[in-house]
Amino acid sequence: MSEIYDIIVVGAGPGGLAAGLYASRAKMKSVVLEKELPGGQINKTGFIEDYPGFSSIDARELVDKMVAHVKEFGTQIQSTDATAIHKNGEIFEIQTSEGVLKAKAIILATGGSPNYLDVKGEKEFWRKGVSYCAICDGPLPIFRNKPMIVVGGGDAALEEGMYLTKHASKVHLVHRRDEFRASPIIQDRAKENPKMEFVLNSALEEVGGSDLVEWAKVRNLKSGELTTIPVNGVFIYIGFTPNSAIVKDPLKKDELGYILTDQNMQTSIPGLFAIGDVRQQLTKQITNAVGDGTTAAVAAEKYIHGSLQKSPIGAGLR
Repeated sequence: MSEIYDIIVVGAGPGGLAAGLYASRAKMKSVVLEKELPGGQINKTGFIEDYPGFSSIDARELVDKMVAHVKEFGTQIQSTDATAIHKNGEIFEIQTSEGVLKAKAIILATGGSPNYLDVKGEKEFWRKGVSYCAICDGPLPIFRNKPMIVVGGGDAALEEGMYLTKHASKVHLVHRRDEFRASPIIQDRAKENPKMEFVLNSALEEVGGSDLVEWAKVRNLKSGELTTIPVNGVFIYIGFTPNSAIVKDPLKKDELGYILTDQNMQTSIPGLFAIGDVRQQLTKQITNAVGDGTTAAVAAEKYIHGSLQKSPIGAGLR
């Protein structure tokens, strides 16, 4: 009979590492699976300035500290690609690139990815002025009192654009259509902001500069006119895709694919917990993920020991 873990954590971002740490501290037989480098979305930024205890720290240094900490408590991090999760009776089976793993409880920390425009210069200037997180990167010195562009027309684009006006000299909001998809109240607030400038019926075509972003080319989709706008930051908000398709059993999600959970991080499938960017929540921050991971590990232990309600609390989720 193959080995059965108490808890398997899928994903070694900050939330997954926190979950692994607390599972090990609780003496649960556990393992954290990660197909790439530990750290998750942290690896896509330069410096972290919004994690308590560190006024500014290199992203990789913070990840290294987290990994070293969890390993001190015996947390295993296994490099493998988990491709499918299915519950067979009371046991979960995870298909990986190295075979099937089994566990009594699963903590899903698979995160998600921002949608990319795939325009010229976007990849080359990532972390050099191109960003997908205003809260993470907006306060950095390279953006302070500088002009910026935000691409998108939904709630996130307008809200993040307004947030950036706290740090930018001006924010150009570029949107392909002549009206926004954002809710009316958010649109009204954005229009009242004197630092916001709207560039409608337009698309970002290129980002450029020397070492850092210095300009962006925007094309008017009606006239065809191409304009070069001097900016030092390009923030892209055209959607975010949660990595929730790995679960093959029916699972309650919202219309965007984010997994619905209760306050214990429990999903509509008993024994399956979801944390961080893959679940529906207000904001995507390191601190949120770490808190989620802590809660999920404690809840998973209680589930295994029978002191957490085993019927799907998620059944009441809407």
